[in-house]
Amino acid sequence: MLLISNQDSPAVVLRLTGYQHDILRRHLFPRDYREAVAIALCGRRKGDDNAGRWGRRNILTIHEIFLVPHEICHLREPDRVSWPTESILPSLRKAAEHGFAVLKIHSHPSGYAAFSKLDDAADKELFPSIMGWVDDSGPHASAIMLPKGKIIARAIYDDGNGGTFFVPADIVIAGDCIRIWRGGEFNSKNHIVPEFAKRHAQAFGAGTTMVLQRLSVAIIGVSGTGSPVAEMLARLGIGELILVDPKNVEDKNLNRIVTATKRDIGRPKVNVLAKAIQRIGLATHVVPIAHDLFTPKVIRRVALADIMFGCVDSVDGRDLMNRLAAYYNLPYFDLGVRLDADGQGRIEAINGTVHYLQPDGSSLLSRGVYTPEGLRAAAIRRSDPAMYQDLRRAKYIRGVREDRPAVISLNTLVASMAVNELLARIHPYRDDSNRKFATYRVNLNQGRLIDEPETEACPVLAPKAGLGDIRPLLDMPELSDQKAQPKT
Repeated sequence: MLLISNQDSPAVVLRLTGYQHDILRRHLFPRDYREAVAIALCGRRKGDDNAGRWGRRNILTIHEIFLVPHEICHLREPDRVSWPTESILPSLRKAAEHGFAVLKIHSHPSGYAAFSKLDDAADKELFPSIMGWVDDSGPHASAIMLPKGKIIARAIYDDGNGGTFFVPADIVIAGDCIRIWRGGEFNSKNHIVPEFAKRHAQAFGAGTTMVLQRLSVAIIGVSGTGSPVAEMLARLGIGELILVDPKNVEDKNLNRIVTATKRDIGRPKVNVLAKAIQRIGLATHVVPIAHDLFTPKVIRRVALADIMFGCVDSVDGRDLMNRLAAYYNLPYFDLGVRLDADGQGRIEAINGTVHYLQPDGSSLLSRGVYTPEGLRAAAIRRSDPAMYQDLRRAKYIRGVREDRPAVISLNTLVASMAVNELLARIHPYRDDSNRKFATYRVNLNQGRLIDEPETEACPVLAPKAGLGDIRPLLDMPELSDQKAQPKT
């Protein structure tokens, strides 16, 4: 196998959804034990060379798939496939028009888990033509799917001399299960599990602990639910935590922010939590970002993570995270806590919810977590507080409730549910399918755990899956109007 790792080229991650994986698998394995091929157009998120191991990665996100019909192929054998290149010209025109990367993926019905010499020769012939057609030197990608669905991929760059060079690529699938395959094979027998993680490995295996150690996770909001999520993930050995929250610690936060003390009042929440995680002394790399997510540079940094946790209760914030997850093919866990009390010691309802959102699946909007009217009110409140108050007084919009009661025991319970949900998606351990647990609720009044399955795809966000960097960012003009960009 010809695989050149150019040290000047950052690592590449290919992301796709569970639905996209199913479409490819059905086409690539039509049960005739002969190779088949497909082309996909991928959005992009280019890393920052100065942002460390995870931040310098290039992300490719599958957006649209073109299946090469079996019947038009020149040749389909158990170890090779060829097809008329004119059949993919429409996809290349679209790639050139929109700046998409091009992925070629074919099957290995034999189960051969590597690029063959024939694959090397085919890619070296095909991709210079693709790069010339779309006028883009890369990265593009080539991939193999094996009979059980595993994908092996490599990024392909122009070498500057009319040829190409290859870089191993990681795979992340955001489906009912989160499937992660790293470039290069990992042998769990040779993996040395750190002492602190040995009991994790007893439960989930060395392979899962290795996955956690190489994951980058973004947590948006680090107060009541976000701070215990960060604490648990750090002690599980997560590779990188990106902490996003623009606010400082206040006296009223001390009842629920893990590790915060009186001395921390007035300091950025993310810095307080980052220092606490660093004091633990494990290997987690922490990126504190004391800015609002409604900032282009922050969105672009979060998009480089592998997984996102949303720990805010604002409607517009949750909508933004759901949108970000869709455009960049990110698995997204949304946490919600609701405690209704009369202020006199009587509790009417105690509820917590964990939503797991797939990029091209249902959304918080389609699940009815909020309404378009509620989203409009929240957006006005954030962008124009004076107008918001005028509209509220005139009863044109309903008010956005502020300062709900908060109890650390409920917050921590929901945070633990969310972290266990992540583990279940990476290492399925439940008797029932993960698809049954798209929404997982706890009702403490009734002492009940309630699970709800995945529903129909969101008509608004699902078509946007995998678009990656576009202008305006996330199709939101307000994200292109900001001139000042924070340092992250």
